[in-house]
Amino acid sequence: MLPPVDISSVMSMRARAQPAVPPSAEPTSVPFASAMSDALKAVSAVQNEAGAQSAAYERGDTQDLAQVMIARQKASLAFEATLQVRNRLLGAYKDVMSMPL
Repeated sequence: MLPPVDISSVMSMRARAQPAVPPSAEPTSVPFASAMSDALKAVSAVQNEAGAQSAAYERGDTQDLAQVMIARQKASLAFEATLQVRNRLLGAYKDVMSMPL
């Protein structure tokens, strides 16, 4: 049997996960190339951090294996998401290229 869930902790995590956007803020357009570049840099940073934490654990600088594993999982998820985006973009490109004129 699972322990009961504390609703206040779930709501506080949800509030932290969703950035507050003022209703009067107008969306800004970001060029696709810079958005992709920023996303790839973020994925690279997550992977570099996971590698650094793994190396620190292997050297014995840290004893927190849970944090190392969490960092590795974050890096794995970021890579998988990037791979899925690439696959979707490639599929869309192929669909557009196969359209008759």
